[in-house]
Amino acid sequence: MKEAQDGDRLARGLVLLAPGNFHLQINAHRRVSLDQGPRRNGVRPSVDVSMASAAEHHGQAVIGAILTGMGSDGTAGARRIKAAGGKVIAEDSSTSVVFGMPRNVIEAGLADEIVPLPELASKLVELAKAG
Repeated sequence: MKEAQDGDRLARGLVLLAPGNFHLQINAHRRVSLDQGPRRNGVRPSVDVSMASAAEHHGQAVIGAILTGMGSDGTAGARRIKAAGGKVIAEDSSTSVVFGMPRNVIEAGLADEIVPLPELASKLVELAKAG
């Protein structure tokens, strides 16, 4: 796991985190770009931005995960992933410290799976292998 830098390439087993105050986008060549575009849902970085770019360029290969967090960031991104044929996982309320983001995705009917945090990694692997 590392904080993303502009131009990083996605790779198996690598987790990239958006740096503070930067949106993270993924292009068609699996490269990361960072920008300070307008805040979405009052935040930057916004997972909606990352998910929308992933869905646009990688469609049904995308699996989005919405974990604990406040507000509705992630709902629009989850909608884009679903529209592109991808899958969405939401964290269960039993392990979510702040259930705002996962609740919004679940209530919008966008979650293919709802799992407690300890089961998230295995569910991601299962979906990746099935896809």
